[in-house]
Amino acid sequence: MRSILITGGNGGLGLAIGRYFLHHDSEAKVWLGVRARRDKAAILADEYQGRCGLLDLDVTDQAAWQGAVEQILGADGRLDVLVNNAGLHRDCLLAAMPAETWHEVISANLDATFHGCRAAVPAMMRQRSGRIINIASLSAILPPLGQTNYAAAKAGVVALGRTLAKEVARSGITVNSILPGYIETEALAAMDGEARKTAQKGIPMRRFGKPAEVAAAVYFLASHDAAYITGAALKIDGGIY
Repeated sequence: MRSILITGGNGGLGLAIGRYFLHHDSEAKVWLGVRARRDKAAILADEYQGRCGLLDLDVTDQAAWQGAVEQILGADGRLDVLVNNAGLHRDCLLAAMPAETWHEVISANLDATFHGCRAAVPAMMRQRSGRIINIASLSAILPPLGQTNYAAAKAGVVALGRTLAKEVARSGITVNSILPGYIETEALAAMDGEARKTAQKGIPMRRFGKPAEVAAAVYFLASHDAAYITGAALKIDGGIY
């Protein structure tokens, strides 16, 4: 059995990643980290009873992380894969950005990844094995206007992953980042028609990505076949950059 923790478990991307593991790996035990909303995650947990569980997890809270990892270790005896997927953005031009907006985005994306990695690494080091996949964003290397906070946070996630990969490599742990571009999730659903057309024109493949396409990459990086890949930052963007 492989024990897998995915944060942001009620969102489109988190659900897709969880479902991919459950469908493709009969030995997978998936834990979905959720907060207030859990309706969609609960449906997946019901569908895969005994193999999919929900965890109350505020990813910005260090104590909540410790509790979540302890719960998983108590139930499964190990933690094999951590997918730091939870995050948010509050777009605003820097000149008009309130300080709290900056700190909220940094906390939800960069600080949360730090807390998650720090909570998971000791257990993985004891096992002498583990996979950490951090969901960053194409904004980390190709930031649009109005995302100084989000782009800085996601660039930090990539740098954190590259550094941590060196620190834990001899313990059999890999750490990689994924940089999704435009993916058909809740954020894209909120775009108006003209904005969607403009965005698609900027993608060489002329389409948005599917959550399952990101999930497939996460699954590969978590597999035994990816044992020699660490510190990588994989773009999934249809060729934008």
